[in-house]
Amino acid sequence: MRVHKLTLAAAAVAASLSLTACQNGDDGAGESAPSSTSTASAPAGASASGSSDQGGGKPSTGASSGGSGKSDTCRTDELAITAAEHTIGGDTDGTVAVTLKNRGNRDCSISGYPGVDLKTDSGSLSAQRTGQQPDTAVLKKGESTYFGISYPLNTSGGSGVRVTGLVVTPPDETKSVTLAWPGTGSLPVTEGGGSAVKVGPVGSAGQGG
Repeated sequence: MRVHKLTLAAAAVAASLSLTACQNGDDGAGESAPSSTSTASAPAGASASGSSDQGGGKPSTGASSGGSGKSDTCRTDELAITAAEHTIGGDTDGTVAVTLKNRGNRDCSISGYPGVDLKTDSGSLSAQRTGQQPDTAVLKKGESTYFGISYPLNTSGGSGVRVTGLVVTPPDETKSVTLAWPGTGSLPVTEGGGSAVKVGPVGSAGQGG
């Protein structure tokens, strides 16, 4: 009877070992499944590449739109620039009116403050801006615009500072023209080194105070 029980126990242990081996075999087969899903990541790279191509095509649009930014600006060589005394009797300051005439073959626009320097026997004297808001003018062929230069009259009785020439640089330009100074021959000597000569924006004439 004892031998029979031992035989049954041995059979039970063998059956248990066989079942465990089968379960381990099934687990091994299940672990192989993720290897097939890992290959699905390949299309993601293609999608990123397509996005990069779309982004690279945009800059060409902006580059072409800015090409004509200043093509219509009046250039120094297209302008006939002259200056004339324009002081009115009784004014405390003198005035020089500068004319800019479009002598080119196209319409052009001009806006802002010109550069103005007076050549004197004591060196160059730069005019200060009046602070007026500039306007934009479109000059057709043969049309003109103006700006004014105000300067202190020499009523001191002394020789003052002798003016020998006028240098004008149109707005947005670096090329200048030198003209004869049409105003009174001298300026009063000012203390402190500041400039009492003032220039208004293009489109203004007379005293730009």
